[in-house]
Parts: sequence; structure tokens; C-alpha cells
Amino acid sequence: MKPTKPEAIWQGVLPAITTPFDSQGRVDHDFLARHARWLVENGCTGVVALGSLGESPTLRFDEKVAILQTAVGALQGRAPVVAGIGTLSTAEAVELAREAGRAGCAGLMILPPYVYAGDPRETARHVAAVLRSTPLSCMLYNNPIAYRTDFLPEQIAQLAEQHPNLHAVKESSGDVRRITALRARCGERLALLVGVDDLIVEGVRAGAVGWIAGLANALPRESVALFELARRGPAARADKLYEWFLPLLRLDTANKFVQLIKLVQQETGTGSERVRPPRLPLTGPERRAALDLIRACLARRPKDKTVCTRSRP
Repeated sequence: MKPTKPEAIWQGVLPAITTPFDSQGRVDHDFLARHARWLVENGCTGVVALGSLGESPTLRFDEKVAILQTAVGALQGRAPVVAGIGTLSTAEAVELAREAGRAGCAGLMILPPYVYAGDPRETARHVAAVLRSTPLSCMLYNNPIAYRTDFLPEQIAQLAEQHPNLHAVKESSGDVRRITALRARCGERLALLVGVDDLIVEGVRAGAVGWIAGLANALPRESVALFELARRGPAARADKLYEWFLPLLRLDTANKFVQLIKLVQQETGTGSERVRPPRLPLTGPERRAALDLIRACLARRPKDKTVCTRSRP
């Protein structure tokens, strides 16, 4: 398989794909394969596996490798598979990066280490070790809210100077000014992607060229339509679609975003709400409130054939 050019990876809508589980809590590889293909059929440019939304911290190392193999096999080169590299240790991150290459992934999304929030020197060294371990195109994931580690624009620029295979940044600080600052410092050197769903229009207008999307797991065509309208307009249509979509997109930033997005998948017939403990499905008033919101939004779902999602996985 020919290497995928970096510019073909880090653009458009790339769902942070959820990990489906069967009734026994095992990874449902058959559904995973269908889901990955369906997302691409509905306009997504690729998929990102093993991210936070994919419940990566609850997966064993062998499960992670198997998920990557399934996704790559399902897409068969039609679209890139990006592997999330999130681990407890640097050594494990390096090994997972190498396994991702062996599995046929086109790129890596490098996360800070789980649990331990290192200082800038420690975190930069962790990222550098992964970058040096692979020839694959890489994206740095900056999410100071979730991981308590903040990659400032000047630190990212330094990493890009030192590592030629760092090609993109997933910016999830929630501050759209970071995109502006990175563009000013790095120019076209790095592709900038929005990493929180409810900042997508603002992020694209600030210069982002891609979206690592959560709600795209349930509503891929609507996500693609919103992204393209934010890029090319007309602005009035983008704003109208955004207004409808925003209550759902905000679920991506809630503490129980995994349960919430999987619940949207279940309501749209595009997945199951099964999660892996310590997470549990929503119950009681919390679940009723979520369902009320989801169903109210879906009742007003756009009917335009260019927007509505095609069939189900």
C-alpha cells in the first residue's frame, strides 16, 4: 500500500470513531467495520480510532491493535485510518505507534500520557519519542481541559521545527484564538483541525481545515454539510444548520460525552449505547433529559437530501 500523502489525511471531517461493544462487553468488530465504511460513504474523509470517544483507556493493548486492523481492513485504502496513541507510558506509546504502522494506518494522533500530567519538558519528550519512532504522518492532540497538559503555540511550533513528520494539530482547548495564533506562528506548515464539536463553525472561519468530530458517528452527512458550508458558504445556510445542530454538538463537551454520543447513535439506529465500565449507560432523570433533547433535535432534523444521512451501517 502506498503511503498516504499528509495533505490527504488532515482535512475534512474525520469522526473520532466510537468503539462498539457486544452484549458481553467485547469489541464488536463486525459492526466496527460496517460503521467505518458507512461513515466514509456519507462523506467523511477518514476515521480516527482509539481516541477519547473510542474509550481507549479501557481497551487492552491487543484490543487496540485489533481495532486498527479491523478499521484498515474495512476501508481497504478508500480513506485513511488514524490511530490514537494514548497510553500510560512512553514505551507503550512507541510500541502502539509501531503496531499502527504495521496495521496499515495512514497517520497517528498523539495524546499526552494518561493519568500523569507532566510538565512541558516531560510531555514534549513523550511526544518526541513517538514522532521519532514512526515514519507516519502525525497529529498532536492538544486538550488541556481533559488531559491537564497544554501545548502552547510556541511549543507546538518548536516540535514542528524538530520533527518533519508532525503535520497537524487537533486543537481542543476551546479557545478559537489558538487557531489564529498557530496560523500566525506556523503558517501552512501545520494543518489545524477543530477537536470540539461546538466550535466547528468558528474554528473553520478562523482557518481550520479539518474536524475531528464526535456527533458525526450518528450524523455524518449533516456534519459534512456543516463543515463544507462553514468553509465555502453561504454563511446564512451554515448558520441555520449550526443553529439546529448545536444542542447535539454540545454533548461532545459534557463529562459523559461518550454515553451521550452513543445514546444519539442508538436513537438514530447507528449504534448502541453500550459502554465499557467504569462508564455505565445513563439512567433516571439524566437519561430522560438527554433523550428529550436528542429527540427534540431529531424531530427538527433537516430534510434536504444533500444534508440527510444515507441509510444506516
